[in-house]
Amino acid sequence: MKQQFGRLPALLTAAIFLVPGVEVASAGVSHETLKSISIPDKIETSIGTLDFFDGVPSDTTIDKLYDNLDRMRAIEVYLNNQGAGSLNAMRKGNAGIGAGASNKVTITEQLLKSESLYLTGNTSTLYALTYLDLKSEGPLVVELPPDMLGFLDDAWFRFIGNLGVIGPDQGKGGKYLLLPPDYRGAEPEGYFIVKLPTYNNLMFLRGSIAHGLAPAVENIKSKLRIYPLAKADNPPATEFINMSGRSYSTIVSRDIGFFEDLNELVQVEPIDAIGPEMRGQLAAIGIVKGKPFNPDARMKKLLNEAATLGNATARAITYQPRIDGVFIYPDTDSAWTTAYANKNTSFKADGAMGLDARPLFYFNATGVTPAMATSHPGAGSDYALAYLDADKKAFDGSKTYKLHLPPNVPINNFWAVTLYDTQTRSLLQTSQTFPTVGSQNKGMKKNADGSYDVYFAPVAPEGKEGNWVQTVPGKSWFTILRMYGPLEPWINKTWRPSEIELVK
Repeated sequence: MKQQFGRLPALLTAAIFLVPGVEVASAGVSHETLKSISIPDKIETSIGTLDFFDGVPSDTTIDKLYDNLDRMRAIEVYLNNQGAGSLNAMRKGNAGIGAGASNKVTITEQLLKSESLYLTGNTSTLYALTYLDLKSEGPLVVELPPDMLGFLDDAWFRFIGNLGVIGPDQGKGGKYLLLPPDYRGAEPEGYFIVKLPTYNNLMFLRGSIAHGLAPAVENIKSKLRIYPLAKADNPPATEFINMSGRSYSTIVSRDIGFFEDLNELVQVEPIDAIGPEMRGQLAAIGIVKGKPFNPDARMKKLLNEAATLGNATARAITYQPRIDGVFIYPDTDSAWTTAYANKNTSFKADGAMGLDARPLFYFNATGVTPAMATSHPGAGSDYALAYLDADKKAFDGSKTYKLHLPPNVPINNFWAVTLYDTQTRSLLQTSQTFPTVGSQNKGMKKNADGSYDVYFAPVAPEGKEGNWVQTVPGKSWFTILRMYGPLEPWINKTWRPSEIELVK
């Protein structure tokens, strides 16, 4: 005991005692250091006044700090799980129109129209989507038609594999076998086998309409089949539900419903579908696999606030991104951006997750495959987004704007310009059937030098009706320029569109 207490004088000499109103000297420790490591008895912050007694927070201050901590963690959950929230909202939205099983496929038989709220969907290609439920249906067989372009994403909207032209069947079609995460049986021959890390997954397909929409629809409806492996000897029919013009939403909410839906997903999926860091964030706000999610009144209030702040933050990231690789022409003051920062569809680089790049994409778009971010001259497609005008101001639906496309637009197939609602990030709803104009439009007029001018206004400028997309007074909008079969001048940026200029 004597040896133990014999060290106390030295320890006391080295200790720092902070007594209000008393200046204490300590050998080797400066006043500036003491100030930097201690906290005043009263401090004004963005969450209000914080009170301490010699570094000990008061009960009121503790309540404020825990509210702030829970709100912060919930905001991070909202931003970091936009992919899961979005895919789940798509699944629930489609179930609401009768597509609630793996063999019920939604298809845009008359192309996507603005009545259906889908994040930045296009009006130029044929969509067929289904939400695969391997939890209740077990391993699934997909008989894929030829000439398809598609991919599989998991429950957190992460890329799993390509199908069709860019998949193992190379566009010839064939049988795929999709295995759930808990599958331990034999792997039968005769299939392209895909092992999925989650039970809920998206199968996203596009059909080529180069030879017309009707034959593309027929190719899918007559040949696409989805059924459980256990029923392969007598497979149930695959049902197709036309979603063109159907009024429904697939967009995540900005309230507590986001977290409630996320909890439902967590309860279904394997515990290792996400890593311990993400599980820790969810657990911090009460979402734990195997346990009820039952926030009290205080937590419900904070979760609603967090969803609103998360939504607002995603909009800030969208309109004023502060990360590299978003602006297509960074050497100038151009407003044109890409959905994938640095064309990176995993959002990871140098061993780190891009915490802004991930919600930048998932808040505004759906469908993840590396093929969407890889340019091959004359094939595929590439996109440029303009959220702001040439002066970096929000577009005003009551005004007239002009986009100039220089001569020799570098495309192998066609180009299209589509308008979107800034609130829903879905097709802008106007009196036009499709809020799109492009080189496929019969009324589109070229200038004498082969260039194009596209106008955005509530009413078409005189003589420009074929080159006009309608806007809505009192609403903002943004646009996507899609290049189908982009050529080298687009890819190497020697050809570029103008900024979108305010005319009047």
